[in-house]
Amino acid sequence: MSRNRRTPGTLSPVGTGREVDVRLAGVIKRFGDVVAVDDISLDILRGEFFSLLGPSGCGKTTTLRMIGGFEQPDEGIIELAGANVAGLPPHRRDVNTVFQSYALFPHLNVFDNVAYGLRRRRIARDHIPGQVRRILELVDLPGFEARRTTQLSGGQQQRVALARALVNQPQVLLLDEPLGALDLKLRKQMQLELKGLQHEVGITFIYVTHDQEEAMTMSDRIAVMRSGRIEQVGPPEDVYERPATEFVAGFLGASNLLDGSVGPPDGAFRTIELASGERVRVPAVSVEGKERRIRLGVRPEKIRIAEGTTRPSTNGDNSIEGTVRDATFVGVSNVYTVATRDGHVVTVYAQNLGTSTDRPPAPGETVTLMWHPEHTFVVWGREGGVNGE
Repeated sequence: MSRNRRTPGTLSPVGTGREVDVRLAGVIKRFGDVVAVDDISLDILRGEFFSLLGPSGCGKTTTLRMIGGFEQPDEGIIELAGANVAGLPPHRRDVNTVFQSYALFPHLNVFDNVAYGLRRRRIARDHIPGQVRRILELVDLPGFEARRTTQLSGGQQQRVALARALVNQPQVLLLDEPLGALDLKLRKQMQLELKGLQHEVGITFIYVTHDQEEAMTMSDRIAVMRSGRIEQVGPPEDVYERPATEFVAGFLGASNLLDGSVGPPDGAFRTIELASGERVRVPAVSVEGKERRIRLGVRPEKIRIAEGTTRPSTNGDNSIEGTVRDATFVGVSNVYTVATRDGHVVTVYAQNLGTSTDRPPAPGETVTLMWHPEHTFVVWGREGGVNGE
């Protein structure tokens, strides 16, 4: 699909050289005494698949609706391609929205649903059939023009909604949990198809979801939201591997958090003394500017578990001692919960690579937990959340 209606934007401050399609600066939205969106600043790059991720009530849908013009901010600026759109209604913004309900017209067939926006824009009548056919091919629905939307499956209806939104070639496409009504298998299939579609059309997608896996599967970058604020923004791998706050660490997958005190430097690492007296290492850059007392974390799949008490590591790995509380076989892995010497409970995912003769550690046994120091992250509490970039 050609993109010939781009308007000049502002250059991204993050050093990519790409222009900014959507900019929010100090945006606040209140509903009575409730602050739904609390001073958000954010740049979304041209051609980016950007997700707003967070639990129900965190402000992600309200943020999307303000970008689309369905709600107006009480304070702050919203720009599309460098132009302030404050006060403009949805039909005067170069954006389209796909809702979870699809909002298709049941009395119209597929062709007329997709052509609706073209007719409202007064596109020449003889140009409409070709544009509709091209977009239906793009969403893998060729030959469905005469079908009623009530005759389609949920996945097909979702494709029609996408086609109707994309046929107008908007500068930005807003998607408010559009896969929420689909069953799990179709939802996973559509995640991959939607990412491929976005890559093909080159339009900026802003996607709202509460599903962590969905956001990480499709997004170029993710903004994790909580209580109307942005906790962290970054590529999925960065947000997962290096969460900035305790909330992000817990919301994106499982995390093990331990309390410690910052000790002396050790090359590219810093020594951390745990409450148990055991010592581990963390990347030095992760504790810059931190107070002496910190919380460090490690993901369950990064930890290796071995029988017996703590012994010196020959390769510089972190290691702590614990007692197995529970061991559960879940097919692809064994899941252990281990009580550490300082009273924390650590979860370990051990991949199922063994044979029938292997005996995994049993509840009550003493074990050693080991992981690479570079897999350790350090988090702030709520007050350390990151607002924007």
